[in-house]
Amino acid sequence: MKSARPKVLHPAGGMSLIQRVLRTAATVNPATVTVVVGHEADAVRAHLGRAPGLSTVVQEPQLGTGHALLQAEPPLEGQTGTVILLSADVPLLKPATLRALLDTHEQSGAAATVVTAMMQRPYGYGRIVRVGGDIARIVEERDASPAEREIKEINAGIYAFDLAPLFAALKSIGAENAQGEYYLPDLVGIYRRQRRGVATWTVSDANEIRGVNSRSELAEVTRMVRQQKNEELMAAGVTLMDPATTYVDIDVQVGADTVLYPGVILEGSTTIGTACAIHAGVRLTNATVGDRVVILDHCVVVDASIANDGHVGPFAHLRPGTVMGEGARVGNFVELKKTTMGAGAKANHLAYIGDATIGEKANIGAGTITCNYDGTHKHQTTVGAGAFVGSNSTLVAPVTIGDNAYVAAGSAITSDVPADALAIGRSRQQNKDGWAKERRDRLAKASE
Repeated sequence: MKSARPKVLHPAGGMSLIQRVLRTAATVNPATVTVVVGHEADAVRAHLGRAPGLSTVVQEPQLGTGHALLQAEPPLEGQTGTVILLSADVPLLKPATLRALLDTHEQSGAAATVVTAMMQRPYGYGRIVRVGGDIARIVEERDASPAEREIKEINAGIYAFDLAPLFAALKSIGAENAQGEYYLPDLVGIYRRQRRGVATWTVSDANEIRGVNSRSELAEVTRMVRQQKNEELMAAGVTLMDPATTYVDIDVQVGADTVLYPGVILEGSTTIGTACAIHAGVRLTNATVGDRVVILDHCVVVDASIANDGHVGPFAHLRPGTVMGEGARVGNFVELKKTTMGAGAKANHLAYIGDATIGEKANIGAGTITCNYDGTHKHQTTVGAGAFVGSNSTLVAPVTIGDNAYVAAGSAITSDVPADALAIGRSRQQNKDGWAKERRDRLAKASE
């Protein structure tokens, strides 16, 4: 990957590779989950946090897949049942496939069940060698003969094991191979010699077991993840004008009859209601959007909410902590930060409003700013219901403008304005008749 970040922490469709695998694992309700970590173990553990039922063990040094599984012996000691082994860099496995593997393993009574797939170009994968139709062994690419390399059935690296004989068998694996490692696939041959049953289950879609070992493969897996999410949305009644340029994370929810235009990016836990229009170039991250909301081109909304019938943009920025009430409107080049806009309130042009509460049906004129930071602390601005703030006004916080009050355009408001009052915070205009002509005449004479 050529990255300072551990491979399994790279994201695909809004979730790290390992979190995708763990989410799939959770669908079979495991009694315990053990993650074997090695490279950058501390970073991986920090990413995983302290999820209930999840533990980590360290493989050091890293001596192969068989050695990796052996590290799980202490947390599984004294338990019985089935162990499912997944790879943290194989994020596309479907829950239905995992359930089918578990069912096949339990019904067969085998000591091990191997997931396989058919690939026309199986380069890099271990090959499934069968004798009389039954799996006999798995041979790695580097150790395969020319004839074995022609085999199209490959080992997916996903297994189900009966726990009882597992760790004793793992300890008998040797390292006589090209890598000098303890290969987990060698367990198949060991079980065969012990006359224990080994079953296989073949996935119908080889893409499910696609691994990630490069930036190119990460991009391809991400494309597939996004395509799957987009298809789910369209099947649920969402219109995507151009699915190829619409990027929607796995946990995003979008209501029916909403239209997503080209270049839309929906990230994190964003939720969008029904019959909305999200226009080109919009990015929503952890946003909550009600019904019938229109967000025009090139807006950014992060950790903010927009109630029903809201209207935003174009080129607006809603920063964390912003709440727009029902029918509120925010227009061209308006930035809101930790601000509550009451129902029907408007800020249609070129405004910055931070750390503020704007009352219902209040109007914030073009060019208005709240001066909320004094260099050390942030201060609050409150604009009452029905208030009118004229264009190019400066509201120096902390300050309160009462209900239905007026602020004259171009004012600098430094003290509270009572309800129903008019505030004028500007110097009186003076006109000097003939001044401009006298200036022109003076300059013309000087240039002669």
